[in-house]
Amino acid sequence: MVVLGPGDDAAVVRAADGRVVASTDLLVDGVHFKRDWSSAADVGVKAAAQNLVDVAAMGAVPTAVLVALVCPLDLPVTWAEEFTAAFDGECDLVGAVLVGGDVSRGPTLTLAVTALGDLQGRPPVTRSGAEPGDVVALTGRLGWSAAGLAVLSRGFRSPAQVVAAHRRPAPPYAEGPVAARCGAHAMCDVSDGLVQDLGHIARASAVQIRLETARLEVSSRLQDVGRALNVDPLRWLLTGGEDHALVATFGSASDVPAGWTVIGRVREGEGVLVDGAPYPHAGWDAFGTGTSRT
Repeated sequence: MVVLGPGDDAAVVRAADGRVVASTDLLVDGVHFKRDWSSAADVGVKAAAQNLVDVAAMGAVPTAVLVALVCPLDLPVTWAEEFTAAFDGECDLVGAVLVGGDVSRGPTLTLAVTALGDLQGRPPVTRSGAEPGDVVALTGRLGWSAAGLAVLSRGFRSPAQVVAAHRRPAPPYAEGPVAARCGAHAMCDVSDGLVQDLGHIARASAVQIRLETARLEVSSRLQDVGRALNVDPLRWLLTGGEDHALVATFGSASDVPAGWTVIGRVREGEGVLVDGAPYPHAGWDAFGTGTSRT
């Protein structure tokens, strides 16, 4: 709950149960977005979404957000205004409030966003809680943003629905707290790729995760785009992350909430196996040579 919003040296936010979930992310022009591909409003939605979903992935409800903006001297004021309006709109979807931030000038348009959240009395759902015998379940759209990026990278602007999915993610925010209430053992958002992020859970929990691709739904639209670009669309589902779906482990299939799909199992061991074998090119690497999320 926001006690004091923008206007002073700092905001004041009340944490009902004495704990605050906090997450921060950077977005850099040319790395995380391109202004000739995405409007200011698109970037505003993306900047808010990827931080709000991090809070939801802990089983918390987002409450407040701060934004720092580094602007080139030639950035139009209207760009910042459109960005802020879209950012506020995305925060409104979850009841979070933009409580402050900062603006500076610099050569590259850069955004730093911090999101805060309320656990509502529940323990946080971490990456380290998966146990052998758990089922792995997924909720939210997967592979669409990666397909949209592939389309844009080849100089196309359609199918519009796929391109829009890359420009503006639609995370299943409410499902994070739902999973927590249903007893999820471990959870994270799929920001780096499904295989990569399951690997984060596997390492933190010291377990092996076995993913079954037959349980993943490849939409007809992604199949059409895959055929047009000569790409197996399953790769987008396994390695594309910016849809910000949620993946979690539960003690049994009966614990999995409605709207989630069981996609695998947790076993003793280490790493992630896809249909029984390691999967190459697992996903996004922030420091990998030539990698980009734009």
